[in-house]
This record gives sequence, structure tokens and C-alpha cells, in this order.
Amino acid sequence: MFIKRLPTFEYHAPATIEEALDLITRYGDNGRFMAGGTDLLLAMKKREITPQHLISLNGIAALKGISQDKRGGATIGALTTLGAIERSDIIRRQFPPLRDAIDVMASIQIRNLATIGGNLCSAVPSADTAPPLIALNASLKLVGPEGERSIAVEEFFTGPTETVCTSNEMLTAIMIPKPDALSSGCYLKLMRRRAMDLALVGVAVCLTLDGGKKVCKEARIALGAVAPTPIRVPEVEALLVNKAIDEKLITEAAHLAGMQCRPISDIRASLEYRCNMVEVLTRRAITEAYRRITA
Repeated sequence: MFIKRLPTFEYHAPATIEEALDLITRYGDNGRFMAGGTDLLLAMKKREITPQHLISLNGIAALKGISQDKRGGATIGALTTLGAIERSDIIRRQFPPLRDAIDVMASIQIRNLATIGGNLCSAVPSADTAPPLIALNASLKLVGPEGERSIAVEEFFTGPTETVCTSNEMLTAIMIPKPDALSSGCYLKLMRRRAMDLALVGVAVCLTLDGGKKVCKEARIALGAVAPTPIRVPEVEALLVNKAIDEKLITEAAHLAGMQCRPISDIRASLEYRCNMVEVLTRRAITEAYRRITA
């Protein structure tokens, strides 16, 4: 079997964020940041992109790791691998929707290479980390020659494989605020296979209940793989807020979610099937989020 070789390129290994930004500014469109490389190198072998300069971020320690801030939120370095997030006690205890997403992504080998920053910056509609981060109200830190800025995850994506990140900016961190004591969430993914497959539909739900654990105080619901970008469904969220969570309300919210998505028909699934499965997964995800709070 013929295996395509990588095209010729020059490899750079900066040790700091500043060095990396200097390099990408110098080489412009001929340069490309590389994190885990699980998507980038494959695209280069297919000749979909042929950068002349690869700027590896793996030597920049400041981009790695998971830490808690004084308020109880978490900061995840953009170069943190999916495997490290999967094994993190902080993520497991406080941010279950993100842990759910990592559990159903790729293989163990890929999770130990692929990074959360790379998954977000690839900006494919089926990226698994995007819906749970949107539901968790996470934000992203972008750094460039002009300084740094923060942007909500839901505002980061502008189209398939497109983001607000400029050519000489770098995603450095993901910030997730501390969840309420009476809140939890869930991420569910529909795949053709039970593992190592792209999402046909992804649904992330985060709920916050009142002191009696009955009435929904806040709801955030995000969908993946059913629109050009990951999306929130504010109409469904508004339906849940200030109401007691019961089976009738969950069914009504799930049906509304199925009407809000904008999927396409392709070789993997039809538009009608995706809309139906949004309804099914939303019902299951709301039910599971509610169960996790009340258990």
C-alpha cells in the first residue's frame, strides 16, 4: 500500500509564547502552529495544506496543565492533552460534561497526543469538546502581537474550520467558571460505531436547580454536528427556566431542540435523522443532568 510522505517543511521549536508569536508573524501564511498534530499532519499528507514552516508548541510549558483558581473555576492550558483532561480529578468532579466528551473521543493513543486547543481550533462542526464547554459557559484566552483577549467559546466559531482567531494569534487557555453547588451536566454523542468515530449528533446540557432540587434556575444547552458551528438553543433553555423539571417538560424541551437545529444530509446521516436524534439525545441528557444533581 502506498503511504504518502509529508511534504518538505522547516521545523521550529520555540520555548515561549513570545517566540512562537514572533515566528508565526515572520512566516505569515507559510507558517502553521502544531500542537498534537493528529489532524494537521494527516491534512499535510493529503496535501490539503502545505505549510513551509511548522511551529511546534510542545516545548512551551506555559500552555500545558490544569489548575484551579481562587474562585473555584478551572484553567486548562491549550496544549493539555485530552488524556490528561480525562484523568484529571478537577474535571471529573466539577465539569462532568467535558469528561463525558473526552470519554467518547478517538482512541487512547490519540487522546494522549491530541490537545484540547487543537480540537477547538480545528473548528469542525463535530468537534466534541465545543458543546460541553459552551454549556459550561467557558471562555478562551487568545494571545497575539497586539496583546490578549478573552472570548466566549460560543462566539469563537464562525463557520466550518473557521474561527475568530487571526493568523498571528494563538489560543493559550480555556477558562471554565466554578459551577453552582446544585448544578451538573451531561454530554451525549451519537456515533455510527460505539467508539473512535465522529459525532453524528452531540448534545451537552448543564442545569442549575433551586434549593429544593426541583425548579430549574438556569439551563445551558449546546448542540454539535447539526449546524455549520456548534450552537446554543436559547429557546429550549428559556422553556426550562423557572419550571419544575418533570417528564412532560423534558419531552417538550427535547422536541423544541429538534426543531432548532440546522443539520445537513450527507453520507453519514440525513437531515431528518439528525433532527430526530437531537430530540432523543436532548431528552436523555436533560434527564441525566437532573439525575446527577439530585442523586
